[in-house]
Amino acid sequence: MATEKRIVKTIRIDADKCNGCRACEMICSAIHAQPKFSSNNPARARVRVVRHPLDDIYVPVFGGESAGAECAGRDKYIIDGKEYDECAFCRSPCPSREDFKEPDSGLPLKCDMCEGEDEPQCVKWCITDALVLEEREEEVEVADEPEELDTGLASLIEKHGMQKLKDAVARMSSTKKGEK
Repeated sequence: MATEKRIVKTIRIDADKCNGCRACEMICSAIHAQPKFSSNNPARARVRVVRHPLDDIYVPVFGGESAGAECAGRDKYIIDGKEYDECAFCRSPCPSREDFKEPDSGLPLKCDMCEGEDEPQCVKWCITDALVLEEREEEVEVADEPEELDTGLASLIEKHGMQKLKDAVARMSSTKKGEK
């Protein structure tokens, strides 16, 4: 397999800078509304701010890949004396909770980095710079694209079988030899 360098974009979260304003949730829900910016419902956002305002703790969490099934993780985290369930920081929509699910359909929501925009809107609208877009170059393995001939031969083998294809090639080869 060949490798190539690609630019990978991620959103870095600095929880110490987050003030809990939830502007990231608002803009995310607005940009993903149909039509765009027609409504504002934080339940439709692909980012959630885990909040504990009395202790001044705010942690943005982005929706990730759907878990499909409930996980077994039930660890507890203590941050500044406040205990949090492991699920509070989980990025996966799963059957055991409602976070990162479309409120009407229940379909999982995942951060798409505001596809089609210059940058994720949560980053653009974050007034404290708690969310920062980072780009890094990574070397990734790239599968070699099959040539058109390979694809065509694979289709013929699937349809007619290897033996018939070999017989046809042999007949064509003997016909070509006879023409010379």
